[in-house]
Amino acid sequence: MNNLVQRFLNYVSVDTQSDESSTNCPSSGGQFKLAELIKEELIALGLSDVRLDKHGYLSAKLPTNIDYNVPAIGFIAHMDTAPDASGKDVQPQIVENYQGGDIPLGSSGEVLSPKQFPDLDGLHGQTLITTDGTTLLGADNKAGIAEIITAVATLIANPDIKHGEICIGFTPDEEIGRGADLFDVKNFGAQWAYTIDGGPVGELEYENFNASNAAVTCSGVNVHPGTAKGKMINSMTIAAQFIAKMPTQETPEATEGYQGFFHLTNMDASVAETKLNYIIRDFDAEQQLSRVKFIKRVAEELNQNLTQGSVKIEVTENYRNMREQVEPFPHIIDYAQQAMLACNVKPNIKPIRGGTDGARLSFMGLPCPNIFTGGYNFHGIHEFISVDGMHKAVEVIVKLAEVTAESEKKA
Repeated sequence: MNNLVQRFLNYVSVDTQSDESSTNCPSSGGQFKLAELIKEELIALGLSDVRLDKHGYLSAKLPTNIDYNVPAIGFIAHMDTAPDASGKDVQPQIVENYQGGDIPLGSSGEVLSPKQFPDLDGLHGQTLITTDGTTLLGADNKAGIAEIITAVATLIANPDIKHGEICIGFTPDEEIGRGADLFDVKNFGAQWAYTIDGGPVGELEYENFNASNAAVTCSGVNVHPGTAKGKMINSMTIAAQFIAKMPTQETPEATEGYQGFFHLTNMDASVAETKLNYIIRDFDAEQQLSRVKFIKRVAEELNQNLTQGSVKIEVTENYRNMREQVEPFPHIIDYAQQAMLACNVKPNIKPIRGGTDGARLSFMGLPCPNIFTGGYNFHGIHEFISVDGMHKAVEVIVKLAEVTAESEKKA
């Protein structure tokens, strides 16, 4: 466990925040710095076929230790952290034997409170790692990296645990939707894989949102306000009309479970032009299509009623629900459930209200469900992780390698 925590702390010390404005891959230099650090660690462990390409994709293999053929399986995590909060100069706090109540986050004035985050009530007695209230922690997804490597090190140190070939991969730029762009599925070598990128202990996910992005541009005419009558068209007024037509009960803050939403993520506003960015999410493909049609129809109706000014909308698809690619292979989920139960973890099969590299990789021919890391509150300054949960993730990865080898031998 000490090695697991130290690995994690080493990784979060490197700023790997991805940059959506960059066209490079990886989009930030820190990701490559972390990849090089991990590469040396993998070589020192004695893994084979350790590869770091020019785009920051890192992979390696642990050879099988059995004399019969079983499918190679993979474990994948991403190296970048989200743009939503700073990942620079992360100062983790270790809270041992948490007994409830508020946790002050450094000297920032921020607190981690069970009143706001009731998951804390179920973690009494555990060791937690939090932020200092000024940055995110980076458990998403450096915890997954640390857990995968610790699991591989455990397999190496315990050759009596039988396993087939284990393929591991660490990707850049997952948080900005590019993690699978240049992933080499063929050379990775696994027949199926698991992203270790989930939250609380027990999470097992093979459904995710269908995801689209809508860029809405409202165009007006800017004229000096002193002589604007009959001439000025304020694009922000048009944008306000557009926003008012969107359903207020179909937003992230009003939905849960399998409910989809429209989410206005940001706007850039002036009199002459206002740009709105919406993300559109739904688990059902037909409902997602209906949502896309709806937002386009809102733009069309506004244009019909405008005598001057205009609304343009461009919708792009980001990723699709991996369920249709994973369900034909039910043993992939079954093995994960068996491994969790063997580690005294109750599987919690639930949909991902977001996306992972695994969603796109599944459509690239690598079925790829998602497994927990033990982390909470990703993408913000209240992010934290349970060390006990991290340890359980390592146990499950090790047991999953063993269960696969045993089950495939019987098959």
